[in-house]
Amino acid sequence: MFPLTDKQLNGILSAALSCGGEYADIFLEDTRISSMVLQDGKVSQAQQVCLYGAGIRAVQGSQTGYAYTMDLSEKAMLQAAKFAGSMFPGVSKQNFTLPSMGEEPAETVLTSDMMSPEKVRQFLLQIEEKARSMDTSVIRVKAYISQRMQEVQFVASDGTAFHDYRPRTSLSINIVMERGGKTQMGYASRMLQMGAEFFSNALIEEVVSEAIQRTDFLFSASQIEGGEMPVVMAAGSSGILLHEAIGHAFEADFIRTGDSIFTGKLDKQICHPSISIVDDGTLPNDAGMLRFDDEGIPGQRTVLVENGKLNSYLYDRISAKHFGVKPTGNGRRESFRCMPIPRMRSTYMLPGEAKEEEIIRSVRRGIYAQSFTNGQVQIGAGDFTFFMKTGYLIEDGRLTKPLRDLNIIGNGPEALHQISMVADNLKIDHSASMCGKEGQKAAVSQGLPTVLIDKLIVG
Repeated sequence: MFPLTDKQLNGILSAALSCGGEYADIFLEDTRISSMVLQDGKVSQAQQVCLYGAGIRAVQGSQTGYAYTMDLSEKAMLQAAKFAGSMFPGVSKQNFTLPSMGEEPAETVLTSDMMSPEKVRQFLLQIEEKARSMDTSVIRVKAYISQRMQEVQFVASDGTAFHDYRPRTSLSINIVMERGGKTQMGYASRMLQMGAEFFSNALIEEVVSEAIQRTDFLFSASQIEGGEMPVVMAAGSSGILLHEAIGHAFEADFIRTGDSIFTGKLDKQICHPSISIVDDGTLPNDAGMLRFDDEGIPGQRTVLVENGKLNSYLYDRISAKHFGVKPTGNGRRESFRCMPIPRMRSTYMLPGEAKEEEIIRSVRRGIYAQSFTNGQVQIGAGDFTFFMKTGYLIEDGRLTKPLRDLNIIGNGPEALHQISMVADNLKIDHSASMCGKEGQKAAVSQGLPTVLIDKLIVG
């Protein structure tokens, strides 16, 4: 728990509003991050980081004053609050009273803590042993584990208050294999909102197998001459298409400033009626799950596109007030040092009615894109590029030549219009995905059923 009473928090909010802001909030954070790296058969690095402090925000319209402090004494907090509110000279906000925090809500009770350093070390050694036992051509294993336990308390001048624990654990594995004098490297990862229960033999089996299969694939894969062609996006990690090419353009700060390609298209048909897309903060243990966002809004499932029609943007408090709607629970921040901004959580397309085999059979010549490593997008124009790590050439409705290391280039709204078939095999990808925006990182996930995009540029 944090060392401030309700009365003290009320006084700090009053100080933030003393110069005339219309709203203020306090975000208190106590985070422990512990990480270990295994390389060359031994643990080569171990690190622990502690983040402790509070961010205080004062808001007037779309203007924000913000200050943070790592000193949670009442004196330091009052000083930060006055600084945050100092950009709004005007009439002082008069009396208001926060409700008592009372007992900690049942849903925020911590059920799992972090795994001990010795058990993490043993887990990493098991990963090394498993990888070498699964394939004798494995010559190098590098594994990284990060555990994060975040405690958050939030209070706002409108009476909003919550207290939450947010565990998160991630595992990343790099495998190097050698055959016939040639080497290839593959990668696999997982990230979930779990503590010690994240660690299991089943997870080792799953992630190591995936990394070895991806590495093995690269020995037989090659590249092809590029051009415009149909692209079948495989279920799962291809959801990066939604995240980069479409999802960012739905974030309401870009809509409010007119920088998004989707500005002014609310309630308009933007793609085929078979397509529905959601951004979800309620998936259990998902990296993007939020019981409350970082502005105190309850976690929820937001339908962005419903039957091809643009249904909602992703709103934080400021953009929601600007448009006269309710926030969607997408106000997120990297830490107490940062102001909350609209961010995605878990973004995915709902399943359709087609079968994956049917989609592949419909393509005379094209690409089956299986896994990706990164992507970029221009929010205003909607142009994107993705780096496809693995996939297949499709010839006469069959997967034939293994492919690797290709760029896929297109435009978000146009790609949406070009989706002509959606399969029934939605898969949420739980790889360790961190999204960057305005210098802040946020844990996210994405998902996709197999879809056919009739025309994209492969290069």
